[in-house]
Amino acid sequence: MNVQVERDVTAARRRIPFERVVLVLQGGGALGAYQAGVYEALAEAGINPDWIAGVSVGAINGAIIAGNPPNSRIDRMREFWAQVTAGGLWPCFDDLRLNVARGDTARNIFNQISAGIAMASGAKGFFTARPMGPWLQPAGTIEATSFYDTGDLKHTLERLVDFDRLNGGATRFSAGAVNVRTGNFVYFDTTTHTIRPEHVMASGALPPGLPAIEIEGEHYWDGGYMGNPAIFPLIYGCESSDVVSVHINPLERPELPRTASEILNRINEISFNSSLMREMRAINFVTKLIDDGKVNGDGLRRLLVHSIAADEVMVKLGVSSKMNADWEFLLHLHEAGRSYTEAWIAANFDRLGRESTTDIRAQYL
Repeated sequence: MNVQVERDVTAARRRIPFERVVLVLQGGGALGAYQAGVYEALAEAGINPDWIAGVSVGAINGAIIAGNPPNSRIDRMREFWAQVTAGGLWPCFDDLRLNVARGDTARNIFNQISAGIAMASGAKGFFTARPMGPWLQPAGTIEATSFYDTGDLKHTLERLVDFDRLNGGATRFSAGAVNVRTGNFVYFDTTTHTIRPEHVMASGALPPGLPAIEIEGEHYWDGGYMGNPAIFPLIYGCESSDVVSVHINPLERPELPRTASEILNRINEISFNSSLMREMRAINFVTKLIDDGKVNGDGLRRLLVHSIAADEVMVKLGVSSKMNADWEFLLHLHEAGRSYTEAWIAANFDRLGRESTTDIRAQYL
């Protein structure tokens, strides 16, 4: 998609047709580089979120956005994604990849190779492989419950996120996680919590690869198991009317899975999209109650739902792509995010603040 919008379409040149906007970011590992491109295009068009709600890598991206002033957010996002790259494939593969891996099949092969490298050695500034597998560690230790150490991610967040700014309230921030003991979903929100790196890490603690994160005596796993992302807090008492959801897990695939790995990938997509499907149905139900005059609006308001998705790109990627930290692949996703968002802005900018640009009934019901 090569639709372009003028680079000077900013808040200074064009009236923003809405008062407040929520940016909702899904989890999906390396596919989160797509979100970085989305935000870059939104920011250049003067669309700056008042509230960012994210899960897993969406929480990491969201924390970087909310925890930096607008004029440095894009640079910090680029710095994060440049850091976590595996530095490219082994040198002997680089020329082959650039000259041969242009089709979808070839790209998926190289995705698997790069993902294998990341799984063996880790991703710089994110996680490192433990020297011994968890089955060789004493039961009950953190080493026995995960293959990787995420201590590097804490240092990365402390370096790239100003947590005093994030907690200052200029941009509301929420990170979703699951309580391991109770199974309940929790949003660590700047209106109810003082957010620290551990809250963001908890949102992306995907077992058994990554360890659970302990916060005030409770342990938390990746929020995507219960809400990817969770929309329900936006329904109750939300001051924003426009909700922009950035999808990186395709809802539909045109073909049936043909291999065991494709089956596992599709199971993962369906499972992590299930909560989104349920909550979009809830939004549709609340909207109908409002339209029918059956609620008076106390604590509820009409949400205008927008979706920026690149399913045409994502359906071509296998499960290994979520672990692919190769720089060229991340750039590919970033440019896709930017391109699709520029096209979405060109088609829908004047509808923001007035109506939903996503047909919930057609897409989710």
